[in-house]
Amino acid sequence: MPRISRHGSGDNSAAKRGCGITGGGGDEDGRTAEGTQRRERADAARNRRAILRAAEDLLARYRPEQVSMERIAAAAGVGKGTLFHRFGSRMGLMTALMEERALALRDQVETGPPPLGPGAPPRERLLAFLDAVCDVVARNKGLLAALGHAAGTHRPQRPEGEPDHPVYDAWHGHVSALIERERPDLDAPMVAHMLLAAFASPYLMGSLERGESERVAVTLRRLAVAVLDAAP
Repeated sequence: MPRISRHGSGDNSAAKRGCGITGGGGDEDGRTAEGTQRRERADAARNRRAILRAAEDLLARYRPEQVSMERIAAAAGVGKGTLFHRFGSRMGLMTALMEERALALRDQVETGPPPLGPGAPPRERLLAFLDAVCDVVARNKGLLAALGHAAGTHRPQRPEGEPDHPVYDAWHGHVSALIERERPDLDAPMVAHMLLAAFASPYLMGSLERGESERVAVTLRRLAVAVLDAAP
């Protein structure tokens, strides 16, 4: 007579589970976790885009001091805590928005055609870059004002090793390098600071608000040429 197992049906799945044999369930769990992580990353990216778009829209319609974190959160359809978790502070949010605006300029500088991109003499690249910065500033007056307002009310604590003003630092490094190549005898970092300092002037910002961006750009180019052509 055949011997009948104590487990009756011969189905030993419970025993397998007891021994830690899951029949591939671990792979399934891994795929589920990976899918969840992808959705979370997608949600975070979508929230970031919504927040930056909301901030951009509000800055185009209201004065910087009227654009609070609460107002941005409401316009973006997220909680205020999401803003602070993602950007740390109002200054962090405004800096992130400015970095987004400056990203296209960085790409043109690094990989675009000359004279803004590689391949042109340092002098031509410098003048083209100053023109491009003037254009970025003219198109983002509200954002720059918001950055100034945020900096005046709160100085963010950025992670160790990160610059306090990444956009300005990148611009300054590029201008300084071009001046150094064209005129090694000059104090290139100081000259670069002096040229870029024009964009922090309230008088210059007023000119841009009146639509005088070409006047500003021409004057800045002449100033740069005068410095480069100055006697040693």
